[in-house]
Formats: sequence, structure tokens, C-alpha cells
Amino acid sequence: MHSALHALPVLQDNVVWIWIRGKNAVVVDPAVADPVQQWLTQRALCLIAILQTHHHDDHIGGTPKLLQYWPDAEVIAAAADHSRIPLQTISVSDGDTVNVLGRRLDVMDVAAHTSAHIAFVLQRCEDQDIGPLVFCGDTLFAGGCGRLFEGTPQDMHQALRRLAKLPDQTRVCCAHEYTEANLRWAIERCPEDIAITKRYLEVQALRRRGRLSLPSSIGLERRTNLFMQAKTAEQLADLRIHKDRWHSA
Repeated sequence: MHSALHALPVLQDNVVWIWIRGKNAVVVDPAVADPVQQWLTQRALCLIAILQTHHHDDHIGGTPKLLQYWPDAEVIAAAADHSRIPLQTISVSDGDTVNVLGRRLDVMDVAAHTSAHIAFVLQRCEDQDIGPLVFCGDTLFAGGCGRLFEGTPQDMHQALRRLAKLPDQTRVCCAHEYTEANLRWAIERCPEDIAITKRYLEVQALRRRGRLSLPSSIGLERRTNLFMQAKTAEQLADLRIHKDRWHSA
């Protein structure tokens, strides 16, 4: 049975991931409903599940309307976020597994950006066009990491260390297209890092052609993401402060 993974850009920089197998689909962090609904109906696909990594509006905003079209779709989210993601039908915690599209997803606690943030990890998959992947929401970005709205640098350092242990080929399916800006900041921070500069130029060329830079990979993040390279929570905190000031300058 054919499987595919599609990245759907919405709003200013959100990316909604749509995983298809046969005529069934799973949607990850639908910020809005209309473009997702149109994309699915144009292909005569049935939405069977919505994966929610955390509670922010630009991740769950499209869920209520999608459920009007597909009322039987499961909503899978963190049990600890039940009050903030009230539509969830399957509540999960770290170490749990869920079966969607005939495949097993492992649930990983990556709280830091928010206090109940989770990631969904596909460790093994027979579909070569899907492969191992992680839906990591706003914890890990290509070339960066999420802001610390509810967690601490220690939380983020721990979350990134957990993600870094995934195999290098694991595709990083994050929820925002921030790569070019993240790498521009990293070059200013580490101007002599050849790997970061090379990646920045490649991403810049992609974006100029209107193409996404995602998904990334765990191996690429380990080589070029300063936050993932931070050896201590203190180093990560320093990077986060510097990045936040750079962004607001």
C-alpha cells in the first residue's frame, strides 16, 4: 500500500505534516482547517487521526473544523494537556505507543517550549519514502529550537539530548519553516563554521525557489544546530538569550 509524507505550508511560516497511506491520512498540528481540508478532499482522502504536539493555537486551531468534516478522526495528544487540548480522544504520555496507518508511533516527552510538549517518533517503517521520522512540533527546529515559554534551559537541553539519540537518518518534521533565519543567526554566532555556512547557502537557494527546507534530519542537526550541540544547559541558556535578543533587534 502506497505511503507518502507531504508538508503543507500555511499561515506565515507554519508547516502542517500530512502522512498518507492508501486513502487514509493523518495530520500533524493543523494550524488552520481550510487548506488542509481542501488538500485532503481534492485527493479523496479520509482523515483518520490528528496528532497534536502541544496546545498553542497555531497548532490546534484547525482541529475543531476538521472534525466537522471527519467526526470519527482520533485526536491524539498529551494527557497532561487535556485541559488545553480538550478535543483529544486518545491521551498519551512519555513511553506510550499509538498505532496509526498500521504503523507504530512512540511518544516522547520533549517538554520545554511548553510544559506538556510531546513528539511522535516513527522508529521503523517499511515504506522507504517515509522512513524513520519524528514529528517534533516546536521543540526542535531546523537549525534551532523553540522558545522557552513554560520550560527551562535544563528542560530544553534534556529534550534535545533525547532527540539527538535518534538515528542520524531520522527525518526531523518540525512545525515551522524557520531554517534560513536560524542559520543566519548561527553564522553570526560562529562565522568560521564551514558546515553551518554551507547549509545556510543551500537553504537560501531553496527558499529563493519557493521550496521548503524541511524535513531536516537528526544527523544534519547534530552537525549544524548550535542548540543541539550545547554540552550543558548553561550553554543552551546563553544561546537562547543571544538568539532571542538577535531576533528582537
